[in-house]
Amino acid sequence: MADSHASDRSCRWVRVVLDVPLPGPFDYRHDGPIEAGTRVIVPFGRRKLVGVVVDNPAEPAFDPAQIKAVEAVLQDLPPLSPDWLRLARFAADYYQRPLGEVILPALPGPLRKVSAYQGKRSAGGPVARQSRRRRAQAGQDAAAGEPPALNAPQQAAVDALLGCQGFGAWLLHGVTGSGKTEVYLRAAEGVLGRGLQVLMLVPEINLTPQFEAALRARLRHVAGEDGLAVLHSGLADGERLASWTRAASGQARIVLGTRLAVFAPLQSPGLIVVDEEHDPSYKQQDGLRYSARDLAVWRARDQGVPVVLGSATPSLETWHHAQRGHYRLLSLPDRARASSLPAVRLIDTRRLYMENGMSPQLLEGIGERLARGEQSLVFLNRRGYSPALHCPSCGWVSKCPRCTAFSVLHRGPHGKHRLQCHHCGHQARVPHACPDCGDQDLRPMGRGTQRIEETLAQAFPAARIARIDADSTRRKGSAQALFAQVHAGEIDILVGTQMVAKGHDFARLSLVGVLNADAMLFSQDFRAPERLFAQLMQVSGRAGRHDLPGEVLIQTGYPEQFVYQALMRHDYQGFARHALQEREATGMPPYAYQALLSAEARELSVALDFLQDAREAGLAGAAPPEGITLYDPVPLRIVRVADIERAQLLAESGSRPALQAFLRGWVRRLPELAGSRVRWQLEVDPLEI
Repeated sequence: MADSHASDRSCRWVRVVLDVPLPGPFDYRHDGPIEAGTRVIVPFGRRKLVGVVVDNPAEPAFDPAQIKAVEAVLQDLPPLSPDWLRLARFAADYYQRPLGEVILPALPGPLRKVSAYQGKRSAGGPVARQSRRRRAQAGQDAAAGEPPALNAPQQAAVDALLGCQGFGAWLLHGVTGSGKTEVYLRAAEGVLGRGLQVLMLVPEINLTPQFEAALRARLRHVAGEDGLAVLHSGLADGERLASWTRAASGQARIVLGTRLAVFAPLQSPGLIVVDEEHDPSYKQQDGLRYSARDLAVWRARDQGVPVVLGSATPSLETWHHAQRGHYRLLSLPDRARASSLPAVRLIDTRRLYMENGMSPQLLEGIGERLARGEQSLVFLNRRGYSPALHCPSCGWVSKCPRCTAFSVLHRGPHGKHRLQCHHCGHQARVPHACPDCGDQDLRPMGRGTQRIEETLAQAFPAARIARIDADSTRRKGSAQALFAQVHAGEIDILVGTQMVAKGHDFARLSLVGVLNADAMLFSQDFRAPERLFAQLMQVSGRAGRHDLPGEVLIQTGYPEQFVYQALMRHDYQGFARHALQEREATGMPPYAYQALLSAEARELSVALDFLQDAREAGLAGAAPPEGITLYDPVPLRIVRVADIERAQLLAESGSRPALQAFLRGWVRRLPELAGSRVRWQLEVDPLEI
């Protein structure tokens, strides 16, 4: 059989990557070469899979007699471009994942389903079906209006970005309300005017509608009526495919999306924008655990275009890069409108009588705003009614039967209350009496957004109150509808989680109250103070953005903490300087580079044994890795989730290249050590430890 194909060997072998938990790539034969980036249908075991060709080798890596043939070459779209494949290869190499686990999941679902091309319902493939169904978008765009005049720092930032020749990484650091979005729009307008494309990333899906409206209204004249494509995980398969194909063809001049949009195919990129670059949402937490922000910078460098990272509270890594001159700093020190930054007051709660978690000062402030027809925001980053239910007689506390975590009390209509685990999703009815002692006086312990909403409704019965969190916005479009009510002035008091903390410009909102901020002060995670400062700075920035003076009331039992003192002064630079000194003294990022090996098993001892074996394997050999520290394996703080026990091992080095070189060799040994009893995941540059 092998001899029958002895001629023209350079044309008949193709190397294909697949989305399977094996390293790959895999060799197949074909009657001629297939261009790299082309999708194909191939047999794999007893299945058929869609894969992507990455090479046409002269000789296969295995016995030619054992190599199967490519079943179909999919040509409904052009091959993935060489620059897109370079991005995928870099991501695979840096994050230590098989190339197929990068390329295939980045494609819209229909492009990687065999059933979309073969069988009764295929009908020409998904691209052809989507083209037949496509209609012009419903016109709900905002009116363009006259763009606001730029102040001097904004104009300087726009000039710098448009004057950039080739690659440049820019940090746009501006206080909340300083007009960073206007800088993005003006820079994008100039780039689009040159016939190039713009990629704009935002951290959360609920921020895309307002950005989409602004982009359509302001840039339609240079992008065209149908020149914007939106990409995020909340889209239906057909919507995501339509955006993908329009971006790849160049029809979409602007691509707006969340972290997955960093893999959008671009025909002629000219500018990449990463808004709220500090946000943890840019880091994928399963599968390929990539940072969209970091990949955006790499992609801009590879493509020779500018990238702008915008934030009022840059990540310490980004700020460190700017301080060392690796990124160029653009500063917007003042609010774009004539408004001043809100006054921040700390409410010392240590000797106060609290009304269900709210101080007299906060309740008084809300009442004053109601009397003046202004809006208030109460921020609590904890959804549900109460973090737990407890029995005062015997001490019983509601715990998830599958996790080492509390079951959160959620109240529903008509008495349909439930206990729900926020880690595994397990739900149970609220017991009528204590399961341990029978006492019927079960009480909520702590507060969530539902309980705060209830308390405010009792305190201010005439107020129009809305709660915005993951529970109240489950239905598609519900978050957008609620935010529209706030903008229209139909809401007096807004209760919300981090969903309301950034990106929203509420004209009538003059008071922000922050509850339970102290929960993050003493976390084991060394990044907790940075996250707390960013979160509070962002939510504080919702107050007083237009004509009304803003005030922020932060309830705390530790007002002397540096995080709060810096926040009162709106002093990001002072906070960053203090935090970076601590990081340098303790050898933490950005002064060190880390990778986290996580293990999951039915029994904790099995996970810990695997990690210990992995540690010993990493340190074994005649020459243990120089400059690499492998810490002891430890259980996670919440060790059990969905009846699976979890542990982790941290690898660290002062040199990024040294860590990468170590990981490349180490990761090849892990599958054999894990066997079938342990699931493991290696995460490079972890954000949560």
